[in-house]
Formats: sequence, C-alpha cells, structure tokens
Amino acid sequence: MKHKITGMTPMLMVYDMQTSLAFYCNVLGFNLIESAGPQDDIGWVLLRLNDIELMLNTQYEKPDRPHNQELLRNDHHGDVCLYFACNDIDGLYQSLKSKNIALKEPYITGYGWQTLDLTDPDGFKLSFHKPLHTF
Repeated sequence: MKHKITGMTPMLMVYDMQTSLAFYCNVLGFNLIESAGPQDDIGWVLLRLNDIELMLNTQYEKPDRPHNQELLRNDHHGDVCLYFACNDIDGLYQSLKSKNIALKEPYITGYGWQTLDLTDPDGFKLSFHKPLHTF
C-alpha cells in the first residue's frame, strides 16, 4: 500500500450542541479545539482529550430543530459504541458519580477487561475499559 492512514476522528450528530459540549468538556474533560458558527449557535466542534479527537455536529440547523429531542433517534444509536482506553476505571467511576452522572458500577467482561459504560446526552454508548492482565 503506497499511502499510510494515520488516524481517525469520529463525528457524532447531536441534538443540542451546548448540552453535548457541557457533557464532553465539563464531565469527561475534552478541550474545545475548533468550532464553527456563532457562540450561541455553534454547529460543529473538534474536541480533544489527550490523543483522542472527537467531532460533534448539530443534527439540525437552529430554525429546524424540533422542540423536543427525538427519543426514537436516540434508540437507533444502540448499534454504535465508542470505546475509550482508561487506566483507572474505578477512579473514573468515582469522578463521574461526583458529577451526578447516572451510571452503573464497573464490571468485568467475559474477555477479562474492566469496563464502565454510560451514554451521552444523545444516547451514544461510551465504554471505558482496561485489560485486567497485560498481553
């Protein structure tokens, strides 16, 4: 292969950018790197946490956004999960609990990883995990 693919940045379509920014920045610790649109109507952002990049884009332009989030749309996100490597699952769990995030306790998977699952404001599944044994 003559070219080298060097990275990937997922982009999630979100209902309310301010709510999503508060979650990803204030709760998970991402930093806002770039954004497009006026401050009160940001339509796209690039976020970074350590070596992880994530883009968010509004699902609807402001005048077209429904008054209520479409719960059925969130249900369709069940087939997508973003996995994050994390070296301290118990510490992350305590940190998220202190921020009043609704989540279940970490658990051990059948393949020997400690895992903590939660969903973002749009229903996207996030899984933080680490192997119990080094390979």
